[in-house]
Amino acid sequence: MSLFISNAYAQAAPAGQPQGGGWDLIIMLVAFGLIFYFLIYRPQAKRVKEHRNLMAALAKGDEVLTQGGLVGRISKIAEDKDFVVLALNDSTEVTVQKAAISAVLPKGTLKSL
Repeated sequence: MSLFISNAYAQAAPAGQPQGGGWDLIIMLVAFGLIFYFLIYRPQAKRVKEHRNLMAALAKGDEVLTQGGLVGRISKIAEDKDFVVLALNDSTEVTVQKAAISAVLPKGTLKSL
């Protein structure tokens, strides 16, 4: 039929080997599920829990670092809303979401900068 390409034919399965029963597929799916849980889901859930605890523990006077790179002292916390007011220096205040705070810094960090 074709001058340069030869036809490929499938071989018949050897008579001595049974066909796969499906257990291989189930074991492989369980293994992938465990890998997904231990390498992806569990560490991410742990990070989310730690960040939630960090946001709940914020208090007035804490020195914090935001995800945008701002460093400031918390001057006001709105409990009913998810916002805090950061004093960047004596005259500048910025309102940010609590979720934007990435770390609480040790006391005295602002003076050392």
